[in-house]
Amino acid sequence: MSLQVEPQPIPLTTSPEGGVRVSGTRVPLETVVRAFHQGATPEEIVQDFPTVTLPQVYAVLAYYLAHRTEVEAYVAERTTLSAAARAAHETRVDPTGIRARLLARRPA
Repeated sequence: MSLQVEPQPIPLTTSPEGGVRVSGTRVPLETVVRAFHQGATPEEIVQDFPTVTLPQVYAVLAYYLAHRTEVEAYVAERTTLSAAARAAHETRVDPTGIRARLLARRPA
């Protein structure tokens, strides 16, 4: 019996806004990379993000390890964009006491 080895597509999709997600999910690439950096195993990542399959996580991590410099630059850029968006939002809406304000809006 002969085993046919075929290249597998990388399960990553780029949105029109430039975000990279695990294909078929809403899980961003940077989430998988951060979890890996924090010591999570692929199995733990799947437990934390059940829409992602184990083969997808292994493929994404293989891509990351093969393209570490580019992926880390992308993750740093996304972190900067996220921080800027959070800061802009917090200038418009004071996050202090938000839970209390939301609970006060709830009907009794």
